[in-house]
Amino acid sequence: MPEGDTVFLAATRLDAALAGQTLTRTDFRVPRIATVDLAGRTVDHVVSHGKHLLFRIAGGVTLHTHFKMNGSWHLYRPGERWKGPEWQVRALLETSPWIAVGFRLAAVDLLHTAREHAVLGHLGPDPLSPAWDANEALRRLTADPERAIGDTLLDQRVMAGPGNVWKSEICFLRGVDPWTPVGRLARPERLVALVKELFEANRTTGGQITTGDLRAGRTQWVYGRAGRPCRRCGTPIRVRGPREPERVTYWCPACQPV
Repeated sequence: MPEGDTVFLAATRLDAALAGQTLTRTDFRVPRIATVDLAGRTVDHVVSHGKHLLFRIAGGVTLHTHFKMNGSWHLYRPGERWKGPEWQVRALLETSPWIAVGFRLAAVDLLHTAREHAVLGHLGPDPLSPAWDANEALRRLTADPERAIGDTLLDQRVMAGPGNVWKSEICFLRGVDPWTPVGRLARPERLVALVKELFEANRTTGGQITTGDLRAGRTQWVYGRAGRPCRRCGTPIRVRGPREPERVTYWCPACQPV
């Protein structure tokens, strides 16, 4: 599943291409809004909040999409061959210079811009938002002292954006066992600060780089490295979790003691 920093980068690229442009064609391939035509309207801007993408369009209309596990938006020039099959397209926004094509989007909705809170109101602060509030993020993080820190980091009501990669990597970098109750963290504000720092560092990378090493296969400490030696101590990395890949946890039992 794309994480918050990846969605932020997608919003940045889409905004650069579409903002200020007039829509010449729209195509929404979901039953609820299949007959809606927004041609002739201007795209005001494209923004993200956590893992949600918002296309704000003239006339007080917002196109809201969510990638979930496999969704993506692509940008093409008119006449350029698409890098995905037509049957996977869920939304299309066309302007004179660009065509934005949304593949495999799990959520595609149109709503009044003034009513965006209906889909975003439950979310916590976004580390990449100008409205980021570290104190509010800390308050939400520590609201349930008995909850495991790994589960808390995944809760979008606490902070909007972190996913499974960040959960595993942040716990490793803070030397915390992912199943440690939040109330046992010595300085939880340091964890909130690290989330902000890592999101800022990766807002333009397109990937969750935590080691500082950009070489393929060396960008992360523990995520996806089950059975391989820890980059710090050599202990085999362990993995635990349900079958859903977005919930699997990677950790080093030596660097992150119980």
